Amino acid sequence: MRDLSIYIHVPFCVRKCLYCDFLSFPVSGEDGQGIRNYVNLLKQEIKSSAADYRNHRAVSVFWGGGTPSLLSGEAAWDVMETVRAHFHMVEDAEITMEMNPGTVDEGKLRMYREAGVNRISIGLQSADDEELRRIGRIHDYAAFLKTYESARRAGLSNINIDLMAALPGQSVASYRKSLACVAALVPEHISAYSLILEEGTPLYERQGQYLFPTEEEDRLMYALTKEYLASCGYRRYEISNYAKEGRECRHNKVYWQRGDYAGFGLGASSMVGNVRWSNPAGMAGYEVYVEGLARLGTDGPAAGPDRHVLTVEEQMEEYMFLGLRMMRGVGRQEFARQFGRRMEEVYGGVLDKLCRQGLLVAGEDYVRLTDRGIDVSNCVLAEFLL
Repeated sequence: MRDLSIYIHVPFCVRKCLYCDFLSFPVSGEDGQGIRNYVNLLKQEIKSSAADYRNHRAVSVFWGGGTPSLLSGEAAWDVMETVRAHFHMVEDAEITMEMNPGTVDEGKLRMYREAGVNRISIGLQSADDEELRRIGRIHDYAAFLKTYESARRAGLSNINIDLMAALPGQSVASYRKSLACVAALVPEHISAYSLILEEGTPLYERQGQYLFPTEEEDRLMYALTKEYLASCGYRRYEISNYAKEGRECRHNKVYWQRGDYAGFGLGASSMVGNVRWSNPAGMAGYEVYVEGLARLGTDGPAAGPDRHVLTVEEQMEEYMFLGLRMMRGVGRQEFARQFGRRMEEVYGGVLDKLCRQGLLVAGEDYVRLTDRGIDVSNCVLAEFLL
């Protein structure tokens, strides 16, 4: 059986953050009719699509959003029971739920755990309350601490904390403080990445109102993250992700290694066997899509909108620019096995150039980014577009 990762999208949030361009929208009350209707659609989509994955085994489930923790414990249980009833799940499947501070209490967290959630990802972003206010977060640092402590009391032993650098008004010193606050809690995993101002978001429109860190300060924060977290026992295994031994995120590694994944919910993306498709991004369209699946039976991937069969060139591109995000890099033998061609035949000129520039290291089997290459990774990875 082939391994499969399952993604479940919950688009609801209390309030959109000022930098957010994800598919999400505010909703009031965890038990609103809109949420209940959405949960029913999720369950129907999972049931109607499951037969297409009978030759797969689910090794991970990731609840993303939005803010999945706006769902009640009963709703999460209901959806997870549907997954378990219709998919072959391995016994030690990693089941992650994203959550924002202040949207859960110990009782709800215990219900999530009973539903099968064994890993959570808490969006802190900063330990500085003023920095949180500037980016429109719904919580302060005290609310984060309360959520983290509740999670530990609820028995959750695999926790990720999200941090952001290059926030408006942030200094290298305040970022160092946030790093120190997070590391002192000893979570199993830390994701740390720089703010990207996305066009169309409120923060993009208001950027002139704030003093942002300079490019040099952003680079200092970047270097500080690696050095400080390494001193605290965290190993960097991907450009923006650090973990204690054995605690790397299994689900996200599937994306970077181009494994099969099935997305359920509004706008969710899937890729199975080099075929990619996405669900409708509008609620009305998603309802029609799910109702169609239920009527037609299990046509799942073949019937999905935006279905695209990746060309061999696109597959090679993804293999390189996704795989190079990981510190281990990409394997020459694996490239040859997948594509029937040596890496040098396709990318020889690019590899030579980037190695000469000190941005890549090319070993006997693996090719990986250097520290300097990681600093300018977006430019380096773009070189592998054919």
